[in-house]
Amino acid sequence: MAHPKEERTLIILKPDCVQRGILGQVIERFERKGLKITGLKMMQLSDAELSGHYAPHKDKPFFESLKKYMKSAPVVLMVITGIKAVEAVRLIVGPTKGYAADAGCIRGDFSMSGNVTIVHASDSVEAGKSETERLFKEGEIFDYNRADFLHVYGEDELS
Repeated sequence: MAHPKEERTLIILKPDCVQRGILGQVIERFERKGLKITGLKMMQLSDAELSGHYAPHKDKPFFESLKKYMKSAPVVLMVITGIKAVEAVRLIVGPTKGYAADAGCIRGDFSMSGNVTIVHASDSVEAGKSETERLFKEGEIFDYNRADFLHVYGEDELS
């Protein structure tokens, strides 16, 4: 990564985001915050990829319907990179249940559901690392510096 304090997190823009045509509005929020998009692709997730990604939920009653929803349309996968990226992204995305999310976050502005939630975001640095490694191949994640990097972070955050 361009800076040793940077973290990677996985974002999945889910089928409802794609089908509603709000990809640009959602992606803009991450860029406007000063985070870097270091990986980006559209794909149809396979049953195996979804089973791996949602493995912690495999015994829950909603598992099969979750996989069906996630296969209902293509998704957009993004790797977001930045200092404290995981925490910042979780705040931008908001809590899982859209009806309980504050206005201003992605789910608060675009979701009324607890199931159809616009976006997935890694919940920890470790999850961000494993999820990006599982869904992105070598050569699909790029390292660069944003031109405004020194204007996004304070000097003490960079040392």
